[in-house]
Amino acid sequence: MSNAVKTASRPARGTDIADRASIWAMTLFVAALLIIFLLLPLLGILMRSLETPDGLGLGNFIATFSTMRFWELVGDSILVSLTSTAIVVVVAYGYAYALQRAIIPGKWFLRIVILVPLFAPSLVQAQGLILLLGRNGILNRFLGFDLDIYGFWGVAIANALYAFPYAFLILSAALAVADARIYESAEALGAGPLRIFRDVTLPATRYGLAATLFIVFMLAITDFGNPMVIGGDFNVLATEVYNQVIGQAQFGLGAVIGVALLVPAMFAKLIEKRMTARQHALVTEQSRPLTPRPSARRDLFFSLYAYVVAGLVVSVVGIVVFASFVHLWPYNMSFTLRHYRFDVQNGTDPLWNSVFVAFATAIVGIIVTGLGAIVVHKFKTALTGPLSFLAILPAAVPGIVLGLGYILVFNSPANPLNFLYGTFALIVILEVYYNHAHAFLISSTSLKQIGATFDEASTTLGGTSMTTLRKVTLPLIWPTLLGVGVFYFMRSMVSLSAVIFLVTPSTQLASVSVLQLSDRGAINQAAAFSVCIMGIVVLCLIVVRVLMRLAGVKNVNLIR
Repeated sequence: MSNAVKTASRPARGTDIADRASIWAMTLFVAALLIIFLLLPLLGILMRSLETPDGLGLGNFIATFSTMRFWELVGDSILVSLTSTAIVVVVAYGYAYALQRAIIPGKWFLRIVILVPLFAPSLVQAQGLILLLGRNGILNRFLGFDLDIYGFWGVAIANALYAFPYAFLILSAALAVADARIYESAEALGAGPLRIFRDVTLPATRYGLAATLFIVFMLAITDFGNPMVIGGDFNVLATEVYNQVIGQAQFGLGAVIGVALLVPAMFAKLIEKRMTARQHALVTEQSRPLTPRPSARRDLFFSLYAYVVAGLVVSVVGIVVFASFVHLWPYNMSFTLRHYRFDVQNGTDPLWNSVFVAFATAIVGIIVTGLGAIVVHKFKTALTGPLSFLAILPAAVPGIVLGLGYILVFNSPANPLNFLYGTFALIVILEVYYNHAHAFLISSTSLKQIGATFDEASTTLGGTSMTTLRKVTLPLIWPTLLGVGVFYFMRSMVSLSAVIFLVTPSTQLASVSVLQLSDRGAINQAAAFSVCIMGIVVLCLIVVRVLMRLAGVKNVNLIR
């Protein structure tokens, strides 16, 4: 290569300095945002939990830990979460197995149906159970049963329905890939279906099972909506945080319980991360994909199983839709559209507020998360490690805990950003960082799929890091970033626990309205709000998918 070519392929010194300055500017910007809007709220909870009339100390912890009620809450929270986890893992594994390892009709329908709970606030499951099994539910009032769904079992089943789609997605992925040679060898050695399942299938999916166990447990123990609606006198740690802060204005005690709630969530996340890190590839270049072969008895059994499970999920959500179209549940069941007039306090404002917040969260989330992933994976600096840790930290932080941190930090007059309190802007920021971990991992996965040869070619041609980012990286990952935006939109529309402390009469959101209407017995109006939330989320998914097809983009999963 001539000297002229070498000179042309190497950026000038001034350009190189400017390039490094740009990299550090972006890195420090991402770091500042993570510190201000994630780390400080968590530190704010810790500091508030240590504040006593005599200064900093452990007085709040001693007062809380010395009460029998606290340990009852801990025991009830763990027990109900373990129960939900056991139900979900067993049922979801069977459902995923049916769709991946059996030949059954309508698989596309079964996949869509089971994801319906993702499109609604978590408390919709509790709403549906009350309408089916509550005191005035269909089974009790119209069919003569005497069921009591309120309390422990109501919370356990509602949380199981809420976490079911997450478990299915993980287990379905674990069962989707297998080496046919191993199964053929097992059959050749005389192993029967049950023996093959026990000795081959279960060990091959153990990491998926481990991830499912810990993720479902974390979702159940941190859920707020279902226990509030169907718990009755049965309380858990998440509802106690709300009761202490909103009901009694005991911010210190609420912070203590918030810290306590962080422990099992972080513990579960660390174990899940360690287990999945040990996973190794089960499929190699020599592997042959496993294709299910027809089996009349097996296919009939799993077809019935899958459709029964899907029917239960549909019935819980469907009864909420049905209730939104009757005059007065359960006394006047005639058809009406009057609940969609939203002639309640604030009218349709909460719904449009939610759409605005979700759309703004999608835009801000794309920028913040995309920039964070690029900084961590493309611009290696001394801050890469700490930023990577902070970026995925929200995965272990319950929404109600992060929301409490925001009210403690940004409601303080001493905070220069106090002007954000009580505004949609702070709610949008909270939504971005509450869901940051999953969006960051989605973006990171896409960036890791871009080969280093693209960057090397750009550098060889004299391009700076900023040029490579603008002309190479962003054009390659924009479909993924669009998927991140859809993820943020969907999560923001259904979010409840994270925003419950930040909403005001002027910033009311639809999910919070559902909770408040349910709490005061306005079942039909609450159902109408829930249906509208689900309809908007589904419409968003359809519109984006159509636009991506028109743009010629394929194989981008909009549901994560």
